[in-house]
Amino acid sequence: MNHEVTSFIESLNQPWQVKVSNQLRQMVHESIPEVEERIQYKKPHFLKNGHYAAVISPSKDAIAFMIMNANGLEVPKGFDGPAERKWLKIREGDSPDYNMLARLLVQASSSL
Repeated sequence: MNHEVTSFIESLNQPWQVKVSNQLRQMVHESIPEVEERIQYKKPHFLKNGHYAAVISPSKDAIAFMIMNANGLEVPKGFDGPAERKWLKIREGDSPDYNMLARLLVQASSSL
């Protein structure tokens, strides 16, 4: 794991954001074992074979988890975004379904 991504996550303002971001990061690594991670555009980006697979994007009151290469992906209610990328905003107190996110990530990244 990239130390810049670790530092970025640890520096988030709210403890719940640190926890959610760490859980998302772990889920990405379990879903795409060969994933590379780096800070780009001031956010953690996850790449498979040099192509964007996912992004963790924190804001003041949420953590957005973005799945790239999402064309044709059937996402449940609660996701936003254009056809090529979908994101789920996770707010304090939410209980995201990490297994569902992992399934969507594996499906979206399978052609990368």
